[in-house]
Amino acid sequence: MWNLFLPDFYVNDIFEIDFDCLRKKNIKAILIDLDNTLIPWNSDEIDDKLIEWIRCGKEKGIKFCIVSNNLARRIMACSKKLGIPAVTGAFKPGKKIFLKGMEITGTSIKETAFVGDQLFTDVLGAKRIGMMAILVKPISKNEFFWTKIIRRIERRIIELMDRKGLLSKF
Repeated sequence: MWNLFLPDFYVNDIFEIDFDCLRKKNIKAILIDLDNTLIPWNSDEIDDKLIEWIRCGKEKGIKFCIVSNNLARRIMACSKKLGIPAVTGAFKPGKKIFLKGMEITGTSIKETAFVGDQLFTDVLGAKRIGMMAILVKPISKNEFFWTKIIRRIERRIIELMDRKGLLSKF
């Protein structure tokens, strides 16, 4: 059961993700959560550092696709600003949204990594389908009420994984 919640990598933020390391592992695409992974929750502010990170990944041959449970209008506006496609309207950790993201990137499960900030949606969803999962620390403490409750449980699980030496960095 632990394997469904154990990310392959755990990083402070997306900027610690090593594109060269991913390419060596035959990863050709990153499906990525938006809220509290790329930008603060419920924001649509895209900064130059994020745009540069996406550009660098593309230069290394990585394809991107935003995968979000959130409202399509805001997600699509962010997608356009970043110059990457997005999938909305499905429920993570369900498999459908991950499959749609891979269809858009044209990659297989073994060629795709998922990056997100939540164990119970992002990591669990990626692991259920057999995909590499990269967990990032949330950008902001500002988030949906229900998510704040779930975070308490997630923090305990992450602390336990850390104490047991199960969390890997790049």
